[in-house]
Amino acid sequence: MQTQADCPATAGKWRSVLLTAFAVALSLSLWFAGSAVVPQLIEEWALTPLQQSWMTMSVQLGFVLGALFSATINLADRVSTRRLFALSSLAAAASTAAIPLVGSANGALVLRFLTGVFLAGIYPPGMKLMATWTKRDRGLGIGILVGALTLGSALPHLLNALPVGEASGMPPWRLVLWITSGLALVAALVAILLIREGPFLTGTAPFDWRFIRRAVADPPTRYANLGYLGHMWELYAMWAWVPIFLLASFERAGLDLRGARLAGFGTIAIGALGCVVAGQLADRHGRTLISNWSLVISGLCTMGAGALFGEPLLLTGLCLIWGFAVIADSAQFSAAVSELTDERYVGTALTLQTSLGFLLSLASIRLIPALMETLGWRWVFLSLTPGPVLGIWSMLRLRRLPEARRMASGNR
Repeated sequence: MQTQADCPATAGKWRSVLLTAFAVALSLSLWFAGSAVVPQLIEEWALTPLQQSWMTMSVQLGFVLGALFSATINLADRVSTRRLFALSSLAAAASTAAIPLVGSANGALVLRFLTGVFLAGIYPPGMKLMATWTKRDRGLGIGILVGALTLGSALPHLLNALPVGEASGMPPWRLVLWITSGLALVAALVAILLIREGPFLTGTAPFDWRFIRRAVADPPTRYANLGYLGHMWELYAMWAWVPIFLLASFERAGLDLRGARLAGFGTIAIGALGCVVAGQLADRHGRTLISNWSLVISGLCTMGAGALFGEPLLLTGLCLIWGFAVIADSAQFSAAVSELTDERYVGTALTLQTSLGFLLSLASIRLIPALMETLGWRWVFLSLTPGPVLGIWSMLRLRRLPEARRMASGNR
């Protein structure tokens, strides 16, 4: 039997896969660029706690609205995926690069919102590009892509830990934003000049606004999306606030805060390895099985992190485990939807899934600082535990459906 790997149509497959992942990593560095420099902006602009939250939430909201608009008009399935990727990356880079020019928190929040709108033209189309090159190994392919997203999301925290500090000991925040904007510009060039769609591209699809209703009503995709929602309740709140949590823990212990910033970078970046490992295992042993193991481990971390607040070195170790597990399952929810939905509308289905997930993440990101006043760091992350619980329940329900055999070559 001829396998995908034997097919001459897949020549250049891994070159395209890695180039797509590279472009995603560069462009998605914009996501947390504003969040990473919040400590500097607190000093320069006197950000309120609400404005601090909105430095991340505005991007999430922009992404949600951009993705919902894209899904409604089937944009990701009606135009060239790589051109959409390139134009969106260019526009997102311009929005972030303009933040130092506006000179105010409110103006920055507007530009962060626009950055999120344009990022909706990068991440879901990037997943579709991966799906055009993968079939039997789709979990690995999309895992590589989400791993690239993870590295890109972590990159601003690494830049913020560089030893080129101002008097405060932190690097100039304008430089961090301009570097990430430059990386997104490179991503746009890579997308338009070097990336190509693969042999599993189904061609452009006709406009069909009713597809969204069908995608939500169909039980297999509904359970895959519910699992993704549980995952997203935890993920972005963890990514947004654990680096701040580590800073508070290191500061309380009197340790070097540069070490805390590196720990924050490591906590997010290690998830890239988790995505690749989980992708390989899921293709062999099943999407629901590997997703549930990831959800169990990350759920236990949400319950244990607060107890280690006074022990920053032990806390760093737990956060690295948490960072590995919390994103490892992400690609499997997306791979599942791409395998369970109408193949003509894979791009729309993935865009819809991500828009709903990021919409929910707005609530959990805002919930953490709201609960901080009453619960403190020791207990606040328990509020994320319902996410893994919902994800585990959804994956168990999906596993029982006969349609689950369509995932991972029959490996549920």
